[in-house]
Amino acid sequence: MRSGRRIAFDYGDVRIGVAISDASGLLATPHGVIATSADVISEVAKLVAENDPIYFAVGIPRHLSGAESAKMKSVEEFIATLLANFDIPIVRIDERLSTVSAARSLQASGKNSKQAKSFIDAAAAATILEMALSKEKLHDV
Repeated sequence: MRSGRRIAFDYGDVRIGVAISDASGLLATPHGVIATSADVISEVAKLVAENDPIYFAVGIPRHLSGAESAKMKSVEEFIATLLANFDIPIVRIDERLSTVSAARSLQASGKNSKQAKSFIDAAAAATILEMALSKEKLHDV
């Protein structure tokens, strides 16, 4: 695997979950959220300046059947915005069940549902990043 950090996004209508890997690409850590009401490009630019990522991983919303979800259009618009503003490759990751998985992990760690809400988007981004890192290890990214 190449050395360098990776940044993952779990795009939502209200918040964008963010996760960042370590430089070796072994660990995906929830970083926080970006409010979609904020200047998203400016916030992502700060992340890029701090982390110099080798790629972005973006969760692609699909139904369990594999069909595209209604949220797909807004995610593709987010990806187009990233591509227009940053010279960083984007890896699309099927995010089915990433939020469910993140919620279960947080509940298992002892957080109640009210506490978990503030962490769920970043944890979902970490799940997306873990999937991207796994693909990368298989030389699929």
